[in-house]
Amino acid sequence: MNGAVYPAPSAPPANIFGTVPGYEGTLAGGGGYLPPPMPLEPVAPPQPGPAPEDWSIPSLSEDVAHDAFKSFASSNCCWSKSPANDGVITSMEPFNTYRYRLETFTESRSTEWAHKPHEGEPADFYTQTAPRPWEVQATPPSLFTNHTEEIRVPFTSSIKECHTCHALGTMQCVECHGNGYKPCWSCNGSGTRSDENCSRCDSTGKDRCTECDSRGSKDCETCEGKRQLLTYIKLKVEWTDNVEDHVVQQNSGINVDDLRSVTGKELFKNNQYLLYPLFGFPNPAMAEASDRLIKDHQSKYAQNSRILQQRQTVELIPITKVNYKWKGDSHVYFVYGNENQVSADNYPATCCCVIQ
Repeated sequence: MNGAVYPAPSAPPANIFGTVPGYEGTLAGGGGYLPPPMPLEPVAPPQPGPAPEDWSIPSLSEDVAHDAFKSFASSNCCWSKSPANDGVITSMEPFNTYRYRLETFTESRSTEWAHKPHEGEPADFYTQTAPRPWEVQATPPSLFTNHTEEIRVPFTSSIKECHTCHALGTMQCVECHGNGYKPCWSCNGSGTRSDENCSRCDSTGKDRCTECDSRGSKDCETCEGKRQLLTYIKLKVEWTDNVEDHVVQQNSGINVDDLRSVTGKELFKNNQYLLYPLFGFPNPAMAEASDRLIKDHQSKYAQNSRILQQRQTVELIPITKVNYKWKGDSHVYFVYGNENQVSADNYPATCCCVIQ
């Protein structure tokens, strides 16, 4: 039996972390995002981007529409293929369907006091003035790529005794309560089983604790047996591509959610530090959406992050409403996206399975 007496583990004391100028509000566990400093030089106002030359929709041929419908019907194993194979197209109606996408690429920073097992790192606390949160160098990823980086702020590190194990480096094993053994599971600790000596534990009633290798103690999980901790301020830098879409349907009749899975013809793409709204678009609703989203993003994300770049894209998503006849009745399906996907909510022959 292990006779060591271990003090109860405790939370980090308030004085384990020092006070660093510029980081007075930093807490263990994080203290929220830090607003970026004002730019040293005035920011140039956004400029209008190039205007696209062609807003037109490419027309869909009957052969392509027919092939897409047959492929759609074939992908549903219990559907009859007759409407797709034998249906006769009576008319096709194209619809101007645009998707506007705004991306705002931001960098945000937050700080928190942190600690790790001390592994020989030097304590540099107060050897020099620590750089402020937005002065710490961090290399951003490619534009519009989500990425997170954690950085130990220079000149904030100090060495402290581990508060969990009180610098012992070990803690009592919770599995065996420090005994190094547990009651034998075969005889429930009695040493006998069915009036015979227990062969599992050689009649001792004890099983060695495999969790601590019968030592009764384990390395402290906080300091990993090092007895000391390196405390420091951790800077978390997050680069985020904030994306928002707006789709104009123009009453084509297709469910807008269906369009999320397809791509369109890219008509226009423009990126700047700060964007200028998309004026001159033939659909007023799209121009209004561009103006609204850009203002909303610039107001919302500039509060607690630094806007690095914005990008706006206009895609033309081809949608063709196909009217056809099958067995004398009129029906409708839609072909949409560059992928020529099909939507046919009222397919006239959805079950061809026969139960014998």
